Amino acid sequence: MTASSDQQASAVEAIIFDIDGVLTSGSIVYGPDGEWKIFNVQDGHGFKLAKRAGLKLGILSGRASEASTRRAQELQVDVCEQGIKDKGALLPDILGKLGVDAAKTCYVGDDVVDLPCMQIVGFPVAVENAVEEVKACALYTTVRRGGDGAAREVIELILKAKGLWSEVMNRYEG
Repeated sequence: MTASSDQQASAVEAIIFDIDGVLTSGSIVYGPDGEWKIFNVQDGHGFKLAKRAGLKLGILSGRASEASTRRAQELQVDVCEQGIKDKGALLPDILGKLGVDAAKTCYVGDDVVDLPCMQIVGFPVAVENAVEEVKACALYTTVRRGGDGAAREVIELILKAKGLWSEVMNRYEG
């Protein structure tokens, strides 16, 4: 991470995540009762760590599914918007609901539909499996793939940049 990206990460007050390809691998399984998705448990615990540290969390997805709704409820995100075709147009409303400036927001994406949001926020992040255009727009690209700990990596990176990691870890280290 560069000094500039570390500085941007330290200013983050809210993180907005795409779902498919970021919180999941991007694979979709259709079962007899609808769409199934696989989420990473370490990503989920990362959301709890972020909430404990006072960060606001959101989900902004182009697809809508019951699996995503359920996961958003489990993660206790502050805002969850699904089925959004023009993410960039809705992002200012989401930031208004969260009470956070775009400059103090991280957006984590993987595909070209995420570019409008990434161009608005102060700390745009691409997951390792993102398309090249998204990686080119990002200030940081994760080592981990979407659905395989990338969200947790971003959360830890931000908490460490903000100097909050040791405080969060006190709960576990005694």
